[in-house]
Amino acid sequence: MGQRRVTGSGEDPRVVELRTAVSRLRRELAALPSEFPDRGIAEDELATLAAMAAGGLPETPRLRSSLLLIAGAIGSVSALARGLSDVRQAVDLFGESPRS
Repeated sequence: MGQRRVTGSGEDPRVVELRTAVSRLRRELAALPSEFPDRGIAEDELATLAAMAAGGLPETPRLRSSLLLIAGAIGSVSALARGLSDVRQAVDLFGESPRS
C-alpha cells in the first residue's frame, strides 16, 4: 500500500488506493443481509467517496468528513471492520488529520 504509480496510467496512487478500498467496502456492505438504522448514510457517503475518487484529487477535509460519517453509520458492524479500516488507511494517504 505504498505510493507507487500504476504503470502507464499516470494516476495518483492515493486515488487508486481510495477507489479500491471504497469499492471493496461498498461490495461488503451490499452483501450484508442485515439492516441497521444508518445503512443509508453509509451507502450515501461511500457513493460520495467513490465520486471524489473518480473525479481526480479529492479534498482532504471532505474525505475525512465522509469517513467520520461512514464510521459512525457502520458503528459496531464487525463484518465491515476490515473494509472500514482499509478506507481509513486510504484516506490517511492524503495527509494526516490536523491535531488541535
